[in-house]
Amino acid sequence: MADILLTAVINKSIEIAANLLVQEGTRLYWLEEDIDWLQREMRHIRSYVDNAKAKKVGGDSSVNNLLKDIQQLAGDVEDLLDEFLPKIQQSNKFICCLKTVSFADEFAMEIEKIKRRVADIDRVRTTYNITDTSNNDDDCIPLDRRRLFLHADETEVIGLEDDFNTLKAKLLDQDLPYGVVSIVGMPGLGKTTLAKKLYGHVRHQFECSGLVYVSQQPRAGEILIDIAKQVGLTEKERKENMENNLRSLLKIKRYVILLDDIWDVEIWDDLKLVLPECDSKIGSRIIITSRNSNVGRYIGGDFSIHVLQPLDSENSFELFTKKIFTFDNNNNWANASPDLVNIGRSIVGRCGGIPLAIVVTAGMLRARERTERAWNRVLESMGHKIQDGCGKVLGLSYNDLPIALRPCFLYFGLYPEDHEIRAFDLTNMWIAEKLIVVNSGNRREAESLAEDVLNDLVSRNLIQVAKMTYDGRISSCRIHDLLHSLCVDLAKESNFFHTEHNAFGVPGNVSRVRRITFYSDNNAMNEFFRLNPKPTKLRALFCFTKDNCIFFQMAHLNFKLLQVLVVVTPYDCFFSIPNTFGNMSCLHYLRFEGGIIGKLPNCMVKLKRLETLDIGNSLTELPTGVWKTTQLRHVRYKGFSQASNCCFSIIHVFPNVYSNNLQTLMWMNDEFFEPRLLHRLINLRKLGIRGVSDSTVKILSALSPVPKALEVLKLYFFVVPSEQIKLSSYPNIVTLHLNGRMRLNSEAFPPNLVKLTLFQFEVDGHLVTVLKKLPKLRILKMVWCKHMEEKMDLSGDGDSFPQLEFLHIREPFMLSEVTCRDDVSIPKLKKLLLKDGTSNVRLSERLAKLRI
Repeated sequence: MADILLTAVINKSIEIAANLLVQEGTRLYWLEEDIDWLQREMRHIRSYVDNAKAKKVGGDSSVNNLLKDIQQLAGDVEDLLDEFLPKIQQSNKFICCLKTVSFADEFAMEIEKIKRRVADIDRVRTTYNITDTSNNDDDCIPLDRRRLFLHADETEVIGLEDDFNTLKAKLLDQDLPYGVVSIVGMPGLGKTTLAKKLYGHVRHQFECSGLVYVSQQPRAGEILIDIAKQVGLTEKERKENMENNLRSLLKIKRYVILLDDIWDVEIWDDLKLVLPECDSKIGSRIIITSRNSNVGRYIGGDFSIHVLQPLDSENSFELFTKKIFTFDNNNNWANASPDLVNIGRSIVGRCGGIPLAIVVTAGMLRARERTERAWNRVLESMGHKIQDGCGKVLGLSYNDLPIALRPCFLYFGLYPEDHEIRAFDLTNMWIAEKLIVVNSGNRREAESLAEDVLNDLVSRNLIQVAKMTYDGRISSCRIHDLLHSLCVDLAKESNFFHTEHNAFGVPGNVSRVRRITFYSDNNAMNEFFRLNPKPTKLRALFCFTKDNCIFFQMAHLNFKLLQVLVVVTPYDCFFSIPNTFGNMSCLHYLRFEGGIIGKLPNCMVKLKRLETLDIGNSLTELPTGVWKTTQLRHVRYKGFSQASNCCFSIIHVFPNVYSNNLQTLMWMNDEFFEPRLLHRLINLRKLGIRGVSDSTVKILSALSPVPKALEVLKLYFFVVPSEQIKLSSYPNIVTLHLNGRMRLNSEAFPPNLVKLTLFQFEVDGHLVTVLKKLPKLRILKMVWCKHMEEKMDLSGDGDSFPQLEFLHIREPFMLSEVTCRDDVSIPKLKKLLLKDGTSNVRLSERLAKLRI
């Protein structure tokens, strides 16, 4: 697992090299050669490590020991770079001081030590003949259980009957695009089982057929020979010009072929040179299974995709029952106690609807007594036992990830199980820790790359999307419990992060912990910091806990390399922030959530590298000098108190804010809002103003030029304004949130508005008429609104809500009916959500069909 640390070293050396480019003519310029050497050497070592893994898996202890040495070296190099980078960035301002020369000389000496350690590792490798890191025996094909399973007779499908019927109908549809059906999903869902049943059910309707296992390391020649045998090529035809003979045969015969477990598109590019396109006139078909949705999309297009989901609780228990009583005559629980049945249901619940986990667990239980005591012991140790049984299958998906994506995937394990994780948090933490780096150093490029990484993890079905934004981007996501356990195990092995449960195993390991997460409420946090009073190697600290000792530790300890700090507490428990923090000079990302009370200490202004400050879901106040942290990009806070808002004195504060940095500002108090704010913060994309006054309404309505970057605007009105707000001159605002009462006309809305939320509004016929005419509105939410008319009619003259797709009404007051009298209004409406206090609201027939 040294590859993760080596990747971190490479990313950080890239950033240091970029900083050195501006140091020409100074004593630092000559360090560029050392950084270039370091980057090149780490890339070579990473390639060696990637190749050496195969031998490590095979049980070669010498390779295993060598990898441990490399991992320790990589960790020490990362420590060196993390200490050096802030100093070189600071030296840009103080080029000629003796202190700069001193740390540069010190760094050069440390690089020499690294060179000697690299040479020593190479000496060990050659002295003890640890050189053959790859398997060059092309004739040796290891036994693969998946290959055997593909040809086994078992095709029992439980809980997938609807999937089977849908796929069968799609496969036999004469107009199926490209003639391909793609069954995709996370590992362990039963994709192969379902595909085998589908293949077996339809193959008799085709002239020839074949099923082949592709695997993670496919050989196109072997796959084609296997297909050739099954579709009927003679031995002579297979030996002489096999590719042409196979293609000629499949051009004239109606075939169905199952390609199981395709990992990438390259093998398909090879196979399709021989396999003819599925001509709709002949009606040939191809079934594929893959863990990667993008592979299915590449081969068969979007329509081919069928995403398999986990089983529901009842089907999960049915499968469990079937496997538990495999060798019993009576396939039921007739002789089991009610308590044993309940324990069984609890065990099944822990499997998360994954058939593989259910089968593995049932296999473990079959080897034990069928007693409450024996089953309870399995239930108590479920996580590790299931992980052991499924580890190889799940590990294949991890090993298939590009090296740069692996730490991003492991990061999900820092959150508790079943936690909904905001994409905003993930991307900013990845960037903060330099898991995402672009050569240009451009922040927007880094954010775009981070978004691509998240999409890639979703496409590989390693991550589940929880919520989407209006434009189809990921808003939040989750990770399945099985994959979460995989993250935790792999992270511990690689020293990427530890949990409160596995950080204390080996003496001396505690001081080397780089990231740690606390999920529960025991005294593990106190114990960790007691054993590690100088957490100088800690990069990330996550606390999801009721234990408020974290704030005591923050006040006294030296977190000099800490880059990410997340503290989430219950909302009904209150914790006071200390008056000071220890050294957190490298902190880039800070998030507080829950009942955390008080003002961030003024030492926060010394955090020159802080980029994300998210205290919006807490009772925390901003320090007065927060804007001296000139790297700030995202600020989220409630802004209730005067203390928090006094930092917005534009005369004394905003001249210090780098105008090209700040992108998010939620919320600020109205009394500190001035036109110069938007003129200075030229890259501000999200803005929220609380307590909006007539003065601010006038400013926003008449502002010129309007901010080009502003996309999201949220306005909270405490009183009804006398002025009419006009936002029609803001072409780039796509999301608008209005909280309070006011009269709105067509000029109130931006021309390209896509998402509108009205909170505590008075909704009358005039407002509904205005909303009907918004040309690009796709999402409309009305929350806690008072409806002046009992009936809300969404009908129009053919142009009512032309783009609206989603309508959400929550806790309406005085609304009794929502209707649409024709079939041409709201032509694109897909979902209607009525929530909380809407049980008595009547819907017209068409709208009732769209209710969710």
